[in-house]
Amino acid sequence: MAWSLLAALTIGAVGVSAQTAAPAEQAAAPTSKNLAAGFNSLPKGTKVVVMPVDIELFSLSAGGIPEPKADWTETASRFFKSALLKEEKALGLVTVELSETDADALDEINNLHGAVARAIAIHHFGNLGLPTKEGKLDWSLGEAVRPIKEKTGADYALFNWVRDSYASAERKAAMVVLALAGVALTGGVQVGYSSLVDLNTGRVLWFSRLARGRGDLREEQPAQETVKALLDHFPVVQ
Repeated sequence: MAWSLLAALTIGAVGVSAQTAAPAEQAAAPTSKNLAAGFNSLPKGTKVVVMPVDIELFSLSAGGIPEPKADWTETASRFFKSALLKEEKALGLVTVELSETDADALDEINNLHGAVARAIAIHHFGNLGLPTKEGKLDWSLGEAVRPIKEKTGADYALFNWVRDSYASAERKAAMVVLALAGVALTGGVQVGYSSLVDLNTGRVLWFSRLARGRGDLREEQPAQETVKALLDHFPVVQ
């Protein structure tokens, strides 16, 4: 899990720098870069299954080593789910919830989404574009998503992957001391990916990436702001 956070921090570094230069969120305006070719909106009344959020929170040690915090993660999961429910209603989505048993059975698909999402962040939004993609959002989870459709009858699935880290007291002290010596250390970073996937084809139709040096999923109001930012340019329902 620590590797996942370190990878996310690396992937999100450019986004955090950009945010420092410009206060607007990375997901502030809808662009074709977030949409697969030929996809613009969701048909009204279409069922969307909301997958359990893949979320984990960490504390950064003085040396910058991420340490998983189970209690923070549990609180963040609760706040994120509540905020997501509000956004679903605001977006006009007809959603389907997975039973706890089905969610456990489909956990590997959530893991697959995390891997694909990180690849999209690197090769579509990052500086390592793949020539074969021609700058298009052209990614898929393949046949792996079929069981979701079979269990729910939905045509689409919404996946969310989030990693958030916070500087420990020791890390903050080290940041102050080294700043006096002209050395800059980073604090926590919030990285999130959200994907809308066609359950008939496995194709990623819409993707959102959030990478920034602020936000706090351990508190209800900031968690709501994070979800709103992550889904800021979700496809319209019409």
